[in-house]
Amino acid sequence: MAFTIRRVDYFHTTVRDQPGEAYQFLSQLAQLGLNLMAFTAVPVGPTHTQLTLFPEDTARMSSAGQRAGMNLDGPYAAFLVQGDDKLGALSEIHESLYRADVNVYASSGVTDGQGTFGYVLYVRPEDYKRAAAALGI
Repeated sequence: MAFTIRRVDYFHTTVRDQPGEAYQFLSQLAQLGLNLMAFTAVPVGPTHTQLTLFPEDTARMSSAGQRAGMNLDGPYAAFLVQGDDKLGALSEIHESLYRADVNVYASSGVTDGQGTFGYVLYVRPEDYKRAAAALGI
């Protein structure tokens, strides 16, 4: 297989939608020694942005975030796919989930322009174990 799929946890937090908010939050994570595997920012209303954080170490994110007074919602479960970018790679993943009758309710991906990609998949909590089995993890 030209890609790997693993279980990951993520947290949400909401910040004001203004210059420097994500920078301040991400700088604080770096100062706490918290490494992220993935990160997204999505507007939620006219004045706020939701940050989704995929930490390398879930327990460390929970404890350090709590000590620092961060308002983190989670952890929640998702899947992280990383590998060689080839035509049809995502359709193979989605076919496995389709055959297991698992709905992907959200996803986000990116290529690096050098032949590899990263892809985050979200499924409903009640479908997570079945999805993991269908994906071979």
